[in-house]
Amino acid sequence: MAYGEHGAKEMLIVGTKVKNYVKSKGLMSSSDVLDSLNHAVYKALDKAVERAKANGRKTVQGRDV
Repeated sequence: MAYGEHGAKEMLIVGTKVKNYVKSKGLMSSSDVLDSLNHAVYKALDKAVERAKANGRKTVQGRDV
């Protein structure tokens, strides 16, 4: 997995984009929303990778997500 400094997972999402999206919906985002969303993205990608491998492919496709 991709790890940054101090063993933390590398951020795969763009924080300002997420915060702007939430704000456009009339809400504010808490300080932990980015970490939680990043964790969900890692989980979805790990699942997609495993599905691609199980199907004998080396390419992750949209249908794997």
